[in-house]
Amino acid sequence: MTQLSSVYRKLEEGAKRLTPQRELIIKIFASHPGEHLSAEEVHRLVREEFNDVGLATVYRTLELLTGLDVLQRIHFNDGRSRYEFNQEEVHRHHHLVCTRCGKVEEFSEDLLDALEDRVLKKRGFRVVDHELKFFGICQICARKRWQEGEIR
Repeated sequence: MTQLSSVYRKLEEGAKRLTPQRELIIKIFASHPGEHLSAEEVHRLVREEFNDVGLATVYRTLELLTGLDVLQRIHFNDGRSRYEFNQEEVHRHHHLVCTRCGKVEEFSEDLLDALEDRVLKKRGFRVVDHELKFFGICQICARKRWQEGEIR
């Protein structure tokens, strides 16, 4: 089953209509894989097709899709919530967040398996999911800082 049909099924199961605006927002996320879109970015993309859709409609749709576990809300300490498709895997990918330009990259290698095993052995606590974010400076910003003489 494709990701979109799975999303449409979740809407149907939640007794929610698939309005043209909701469908467009879902398709925006499908056409921007690996991006972590804010409500404002989604709104800008929606207005390219539906000029009369307000930001409040986008926020309500994002809340609905988050509540149905279609989207995942993520915070990268930049003052905005960002969203991406909720992944079906047990553990999600990790994020590398540049504190200089705000760029977010995904990092798929799961670094916490050994730690989860230790937590289970020592505390009897079975971890079912985790979230890991690394904050630092991306290669492009580091190169710019070096070229500008900030670092040697």
